[in-house]
Amino acid sequence: MTTTTETTSAFNPRVVLQKVGTSLSNMVMPNIPALIAWGIFTAFFIADGFTPVAALGGFKDGSGAEHVGLVTPMIHYLLPLLIANTGGRMVYEARGAVIGVVATMGVIAGSDELVAKLNLTQPPDQQIGQIHMFIGAMIMAPLAAWLMKKLDQLWQEKIPAGFEMLVNLFSAGIFSFIMALIGFYGLAPIVNGLMNLLGSGVEGLIGLGLLPLVSILIEPAKVFFLNNAINHGVLTPLGLTEASQNGKSVLFLLEANPGPGFGILLAYTIFGREAARASAPGAALIQFVGGIHEIYFPYVLMKPVLILAAIGGGMTGVFLNVLFHTGLRAPAAPGSIIAIFGNATTDSYLGIAIAVLGATVVSFVLAAILLRVGKQDDGDIASATAKMEQMKGKKSSVAGALTGGAAAGGAAGAAAAADDSSHSGPIERIVFACDAGMGSSAMGATVLRKKVRSAGFDDVEVTNKAISSLNDEWDVVVTQKELTDRARQRTGSAIHVSVDQFMNSPRYDEVVELVEQRNNPDAASADEVDATVGEGTAAAAGGAASAAGAANTHRAEAAPTGEQPSEAATATAEPSADAEPEILSASSIVLDGSAGSADAAIDEAGSLLVRAGAVENAYVSAMHDREATVSTFMGNGLAIPHGTNEAKESISRSAMSFVRYPQGIDWNGNPVTFVVGIAGVGNEHLSLLQNVAMTFSDPAQVERLEKATTEQEILDIFSEDKD
Repeated sequence: MTTTTETTSAFNPRVVLQKVGTSLSNMVMPNIPALIAWGIFTAFFIADGFTPVAALGGFKDGSGAEHVGLVTPMIHYLLPLLIANTGGRMVYEARGAVIGVVATMGVIAGSDELVAKLNLTQPPDQQIGQIHMFIGAMIMAPLAAWLMKKLDQLWQEKIPAGFEMLVNLFSAGIFSFIMALIGFYGLAPIVNGLMNLLGSGVEGLIGLGLLPLVSILIEPAKVFFLNNAINHGVLTPLGLTEASQNGKSVLFLLEANPGPGFGILLAYTIFGREAARASAPGAALIQFVGGIHEIYFPYVLMKPVLILAAIGGGMTGVFLNVLFHTGLRAPAAPGSIIAIFGNATTDSYLGIAIAVLGATVVSFVLAAILLRVGKQDDGDIASATAKMEQMKGKKSSVAGALTGGAAAGGAAGAAAAADDSSHSGPIERIVFACDAGMGSSAMGATVLRKKVRSAGFDDVEVTNKAISSLNDEWDVVVTQKELTDRARQRTGSAIHVSVDQFMNSPRYDEVVELVEQRNNPDAASADEVDATVGEGTAAAAGGAASAAGAANTHRAEAAPTGEQPSEAATATAEPSADAEPEILSASSIVLDGSAGSADAAIDEAGSLLVRAGAVENAYVSAMHDREATVSTFMGNGLAIPHGTNEAKESISRSAMSFVRYPQGIDWNGNPVTFVVGIAGVGNEHLSLLQNVAMTFSDPAQVERLEKATTEQEILDIFSEDKD
């Protein structure tokens, strides 16, 4: 798999704007369900709705009584505060969310105060309505959360023990108070002025009949993933303000219209070549019905002149929507024809249908002409998809599905298609994943962590998890090859690295090279910009150390404050009457195992765990189930059989067993001399597992294990400091 890194030392406006747009999108998108709910309330309960209800819609009833309702408070308070909560949480988790909401409330109140004062000077027929603080929330909440985070870093090391809660609560409360005042007196006037300016600009464009010209900006921005800054930063706030006053807004249709992309894909279906023509019909269905507009971006990038077709279709759609006075009650997300009609007002259905059809026809005709008169790149949709994903900064699962996952391009990409990804940017988080997240993955995390640290990247996180607990937040995911597909379903945007076994894979060094090239691009030569993460030829000598880093991570999370002796150290100590049983005791060590096969060896290692009172017999069966799914052979003559994730209920305490087979046994085609059985309740076993891993990374230590004559020697080897 070949991953291209974009190295730029100079300021890149596109990248900066793209990051801003992504941040805005990340604040708005999680709250789209609330916007949809608000749209449903307006559709049914306002005075012009399907079923007007004064108490819910907020208008005067038959007796003349004025009702507040739900519609206005939701858009004026609830929706901006939800965005503030999300924006603050993105920066500083729950603490940032609370501070962001309080600070945004100051902006909302400040805006209302300014509007009230202005209306005192205006005649009744020129009164202005509330200005909804979506932009204010997207500015104030992340800013307040970021400032609080920086302030906390100033004094977090100086808080006396026992005063942490007092300081944390009062510092957040006082700072929230200050930021609310800043929002009230400082930011509110700025945002009010900005919203009035933008609103006047849009009204001017509509009045002059020039609104279709915005497609000249929006359509290219979509292809280059700059649309989020425009859509969520400007169009959505303005559209919601207009919809709250008029019941609908055409601004929601400027970017969401699927017609331009649909027309281009139809043109490729008829006039395209090879892979592009074959994949275009499926892409058209996904784009039009599924609303995933990015699916057509590679087709435009493959022949950039087609951006003219997208602009022409977009301008046609906007012109027809303005002509027929159409609008949506709330944003259509995703931009599916279903979502669009779901949010459309009843008087807009026909106009929207005509606008979508018109946009499709115009973009189709223009794209057909451009495809026929110009030279096509023989349908190189894969390389165009790779270019699109590089600009986006992450892998596109829908585009990958149509191109067969071969978006990386070149022979290297084809050779390792299973691990292909176009994730770009620095590598900050690496995870080893296995079925249970208990043994194999822990054994995989240490070597890479040690190698990454040795390369000078102390800030790169390397840990281990069960596949079932993964989410799409990791930059690199390492799994045994049998589990890669499962991991990809949960982490579609990550770089996926498949290994045959965790202990002795050359791919560790290759991942470290990728980290070096991504995180320190200035130090890489021009020939190193393309980082290849595939099966190499150099052997990794010490794959066994893979549990150490993960063990340290788990212990740091689980251990209370204060110094504690490690489990590895206590493994050799005689327990007191009330001491916890050892993780590995001499009675669970066998120097001359009797098993002749992998199945028998699992039984032998498992029976030691049962005899130690650590597990029930059902856990041994689960060890066989785990082996049937994915081999626990680690390399360097070591196997670490353990149960499945579902079998943890059969574990009463953490324990390990050690069995040596001097003559060796066949472990599904691999020679094994040592079998270490594992049962883990929490993280207690990981410290000793760390030392086991580090031991097997050193050939000299493995030789000592082979020559040991007593159980105590084994315990002494594992308890030695391997740092």
